[in-house]
Amino acid sequence: MQERIAFYEDMKAYNQLFELLSGGIFRFTYSLVKSQEVAEEIVSDVFIKMWQIRDRLPEIENLKVYLYTIARNFSFNYITKHYKNTMVSLDELDVEAVIELNGPVEMCISADLIQQIGRVIRQLPPQCRLIFQLVKEEGLKYKEVAAVLEISPLTVRNQLAIAVRKIGEMLPAYLQSGFKEINRFSHS
Repeated sequence: MQERIAFYEDMKAYNQLFELLSGGIFRFTYSLVKSQEVAEEIVSDVFIKMWQIRDRLPEIENLKVYLYTIARNFSFNYITKHYKNTMVSLDELDVEAVIELNGPVEMCISADLIQQIGRVIRQLPPQCRLIFQLVKEEGLKYKEVAAVLEISPLTVRNQLAIAVRKIGEMLPAYLQSGFKEINRFSHS
């Protein structure tokens, strides 16, 4: 797609790329700026920027990382411009966790469990929460997340391990309480 956009100004390829990546970039951007309208505008700006530099697309090794990086920069620029007490450090940002149910299996998970997992994710430190979102929800690789957030892949791995461990610690207690509830109703 990248080459078709660059060499042939192929709008069909551009639209396919937009469909493929815009949802993930929106969730990433929304988690930073916490405004649907602003996040949508930033996603638009990211793809407009890509179109403007389409002649340089063949030089870009990983377009997905490139677009997420542009989204990060646009989000940080927005935050800096619109908030008096600006903080553009991942450790200080209040990153919004976004949980999306895409398939029938995910929809079968109880709403209560999803709330519990969401609560644990929201309690994670901001950088840890953002890394979890990019790896587990958006499907980026450790190296890609490291490039987007300008941190080391080792930091990505460690932060993801922390997130998974915290979620894992919550699950046994939740499952145990759920089984007690089931047993209580089955013996009534």
